[in-house]
Amino acid sequence: MTKRKLSLIILTFLIGCLAGITIFYLITTPRQSIPIYKDIIEPVKSFSEIVKAVSPSVVNISTTRTVQSPPTLEDLFEFLPPYGNSQGKKWKEMSMGSGVIVSNDGYVLTNYHVVEQADDIRVTLYNRRTFKASIIGADSKTDLAVIKIDVKDLPVAPWGDSDQLQVGDFVLAIGNPYGLTHTVTMGIISAVGRADVGIADYEDFIQTDAAINPGNSGGPLVNIKGEIIGINTAIFSRTGGYQGIGFAVPSNMARIIKDSLIKEGKVVRGWIGIMVQDLTAELAERFNLKEPYGVIITDVTKQSPAYSGGLKRGDIILEYDGKQVTESAILKNLVAQSKVGSVVNLKIFRDGQVYTISVTIAQLPSEQFQEIKTLKKTADKTENPLKGLSVIDFEPSMAKQIGADPDDRGVVVYKIEPGSPAENTGLKKGDLIMEIERQKIQSASDFQKAIQKISRSDILVLINRGGKKFYMILSS
Repeated sequence: MTKRKLSLIILTFLIGCLAGITIFYLITTPRQSIPIYKDIIEPVKSFSEIVKAVSPSVVNISTTRTVQSPPTLEDLFEFLPPYGNSQGKKWKEMSMGSGVIVSNDGYVLTNYHVVEQADDIRVTLYNRRTFKASIIGADSKTDLAVIKIDVKDLPVAPWGDSDQLQVGDFVLAIGNPYGLTHTVTMGIISAVGRADVGIADYEDFIQTDAAINPGNSGGPLVNIKGEIIGINTAIFSRTGGYQGIGFAVPSNMARIIKDSLIKEGKVVRGWIGIMVQDLTAELAERFNLKEPYGVIITDVTKQSPAYSGGLKRGDIILEYDGKQVTESAILKNLVAQSKVGSVVNLKIFRDGQVYTISVTIAQLPSEQFQEIKTLKKTADKTENPLKGLSVIDFEPSMAKQIGADPDDRGVVVYKIEPGSPAENTGLKKGDLIMEIERQKIQSASDFQKAIQKISRSDILVLINRGGKKFYMILSS
């Protein structure tokens, strides 16, 4: 046998041995120890650990309330007085929801609509013990409430920072859907900063596809660290059940509301005294702003913090205390959550320049902060969009009738010709036109002079409609 043949035999033998050892290792080694499966198994293990840690702080809330229907003819005449029922029928209605323990001495955070008008509230803990609860404070504007049970040494879940959430993050929803206690569902963050949903007055919702159903309301939405990053509040559904879209109040907002309710029994909100509207790309162009973000001030309340600070109508707020403002709902929440008496810096754009103005936060006296949706109508013709519009001078005696302030100035729309360019702009009878192309309008004479100077088919005007002031681009 030649040396070459011997070498080939030895090499073949070694390759066979190596292949045999490899096959034996793959067959006998448990699959979970192979690195490719490690990344799948570890998150699953961590989810179960999160549930074990957080579930004891989640409670079931059952309520009983008295419901009364209007009296019917049958109620009134079923028996003669004194047996007649002039108040209508009454009955007890029971409902269920969820909550999360926020302090070890018995404070529980839930939704306002869970405990609204409740005659009796019962809280059932993870260990199935049930206690009667009392309402400490409730806030319908954010749909949050704090109730309390007389128990000590309760488990409390930690809070997370909802400002750090990213779309796509894993989350768990824990609650009692349909009375099925401590149900856990998993999903991701679908979106953040959802406003104009129509659920509450102050909205900054987290949107998630984690299954949320009736009974989940008030329960926590937690991240993979086991921290509360939201309070489950509502679902978007055509059937009443889960359809992949749920909303939760972000933890940073919920904590502020919770602390205020526990300390004050109510929510103390900040106020600066402005009316604003969202900035569109078209409005940004007309205000000579390169980047279309921010909100436009359409009115400043006299003797308000904004008035004292020097803010003016037409200013565009770019930042509030270092935070970028991209829409009016964000500014509304930031102002409301500011501490009364604190000083905040507003970065504004005015007449081509950027300024910083300091404002001292006051307490909200009423819902004076208003946000106006931008209205814009378009058509194909390139005529003067004010053609066909008839106006008269505004008099203080008209203020009550059109919802304006007696100190306002402008002209009132009293007639719009059918089929005219003005009919397609969105203007209405009774609108008070206060500015045209950033120029104040004091009288019908000013109005006529202003429109004679206009050579373009889209006009920027400031309208007062029923007391709400907003900028509007009129296009023919």
